[in-house]
Amino acid sequence: MTHSTRWSSASANSRPEPGPIGWRPSRWVVGALLLLAAFAPFAVLASDMPRPAVWPFAAVAAAAGLRAARREARRPARMLELPPDGGLPVLDTVPLVEADIAWRGPLAFLRWRDAAGRRGRLSWWPDTLPPAERRVLKLWSPDAGGMAP
Repeated sequence: MTHSTRWSSASANSRPEPGPIGWRPSRWVVGALLLLAAFAPFAVLASDMPRPAVWPFAAVAAAAGLRAARREARRPARMLELPPDGGLPVLDTVPLVEADIAWRGPLAFLRWRDAAGRRGRLSWWPDTLPPAERRVLKLWSPDAGGMAP
């Protein structure tokens, strides 16, 4: 009779439990918008527009870029809660009737519709999504074969 080690049939659950996933504006996006705001006036100046119109348009391009970066940086943080039982996800205490998570490389995109019919979108960039929350979101998303409703 051999006395080999028996393989355990009971193992710990390796799936992370769905729970709250935080969202905040990405510093990468804000930085890219600031970079575009810095280069937009040069693009306008290099165009073939009439010279009297170039300077006002260059100023408007820079102001619009700065405004977009400021608006992105001031977006409020959000909290997405994924129920473990496959129920409706909740975003900032509002249940989402439809929710779809799509992945494009390291970026995660959430598109939703709430009970009032309002639609919305969020995107998680690599600098805003910790690895543990990334795993939970991947498991929940239908793209990754997860447990989405």
